[in-house]
Amino acid sequence: MVGRLSALHLVLLVCAAQVLVQIGAFVWPALLPDLVGRWGLSYGEAGWITGIFYAAYIVAVPVLVTLTDRIDGKLVYLFGAAATVLGHVLFALVADGFWPALVARALTGIGWAGTYMTGLKLLADKVDASLMSRAAAGHAASIGISGALSFACAALMADLAGWPTAFLAAGISAALAFALIALAVPGQAAPPRAPGQALFDFRPVLRNRSAMAYAIAYCIHTLEMSALRGWGVAFLGFVALQSGASATIMSPTMALTLLGLLGTLASVLGNEAAIRLGRRRLITLAMLASAVCAVALGFAGARSYPLAFALIVLYGPIVWLDSSSLTAGTAGSAEPSRRGATLAVHSMLGYIGGFIGPLMVGFVLDLQGGMSAPAWAAAFSLIAALMLMALAAFLLMRPRALAGDRS
Repeated sequence: MVGRLSALHLVLLVCAAQVLVQIGAFVWPALLPDLVGRWGLSYGEAGWITGIFYAAYIVAVPVLVTLTDRIDGKLVYLFGAAATVLGHVLFALVADGFWPALVARALTGIGWAGTYMTGLKLLADKVDASLMSRAAAGHAASIGISGALSFACAALMADLAGWPTAFLAAGISAALAFALIALAVPGQAAPPRAPGQALFDFRPVLRNRSAMAYAIAYCIHTLEMSALRGWGVAFLGFVALQSGASATIMSPTMALTLLGLLGTLASVLGNEAAIRLGRRRLITLAMLASAVCAVALGFAGARSYPLAFALIVLYGPIVWLDSSSLTAGTAGSAEPSRRGATLAVHSMLGYIGGFIGPLMVGFVLDLQGGMSAPAWAAAFSLIAALMLMALAAFLLMRPRALAGDRS
């Protein structure tokens, strides 16, 4: 373990890098309505471009994050940052339709697999157990802030210099993250290996009931989060068009920016509440409230743009409320020698949900004949039903609290 001051410096460095590498993650969802029309895409194809980020992540994360149980996580992080740079630059320079966009977006998904949980692993290896929950919350906050700003930055750059510039700027930002980690974060020796422990043997992780309870809940949490961020701009654009709402500062991209910023605050406060009130209790309340908000948004939000704007800004913080609590729960429940593998499984399950969420919404819209009030109600009701099923599984598995949590 390192001292508190050096641990704080490490947290700040990793969080700054995560903001830089993640700032371009939602350029595509922010510009989706324009590019769907420009390229003549179906809603299903748009859902694939959104979802391929998560699909590529799912394939890459078990390998990349598990490798941090054997090699310096800094090397894995640098690989991920480089892949992110390449993906954004290719999107800016060559994307002109479905297939080029799909390939470029997949590269950024691989990049995120090499940076997201790897960044958390860099912290988990050096921060003591009593501080891990707050370190995870700070890490989640950096992700949330950058994700929120991604929408506003994308809209601003596209308005000023065209949509390719928004992706190019995201690539430059990821390159800065690469430089920050390469120059400022110290390397470390390979973690100690437990006798007879196979690197890619995930069976002990799957038998860790507490870690898996948090990870399964995180799967549906990420499904909901990615569906909301992936289609939120399109949903609000539909409501504005149907209701005849005039141009206002309450634009769809502004709503998603506020959603992300308030969600980040909620994630940090939610982790503090989990420490003080009980982790299972906080997560249960958050999942119930989230299901209620999904139904309200689907059935009432399509009637009025101001109502839709207010509901989506309310919905975001509730979705994010248990975000860092779930990830901290998995990290804190992991065996130290299998922490990389445990976080890999947690993250893979999360991004399976992240892949399914936007794709599921796109298919529901196509099956309903396109965007309509009943189609949006069906999509958000399906999300609510899945959230309630995940809550039931979480309660049945009874995960344990972490060091420092109040029982």
